[in-house]
Amino acid sequence: MVLNSAVEDLRATTLRAISGSLRKLQYLAGLRTSEGNYLHWGLARVHGDMAAAKALEQEHRSLLSKILATPIQTLVEEVKSSSEVAGLPPATYLEQLTGDRDLLPPEPGAGSERHLNSVLRALSHLVKNPRGAIRPTS
Repeated sequence: MVLNSAVEDLRATTLRAISGSLRKLQYLAGLRTSEGNYLHWGLARVHGDMAAAKALEQEHRSLLSKILATPIQTLVEEVKSSSEVAGLPPATYLEQLTGDRDLLPPEPGAGSERHLNSVLRALSHLVKNPRGAIRPTS
């Protein structure tokens, strides 16, 4: 008996185990095949292929929106903590993040690709040049 929707299950089990929105974005992007379909064996087994794919795409879109609305300084801190988890320097972690795969969900919406690319470039600059980092205004 299924008690949760596929999205609720995805959030409560799989994504809860992954710290940081950038790591979650990387994970969700990694679940896409070269044809652009989402594959998650466990979620599909419990909820069915279509429900699992729909939940993964929905959460991928939601997470991208959240990241694009996050202050850059918060993302800098997240890069630092995520890179520690990955055992990499922050700049190397960002290179790996951007070089691995397309981080966007299918048909991401007007401007999302450019916005994400500019955020990732800014993060890369800020972790490579911490003296040029944004300082809080308060």
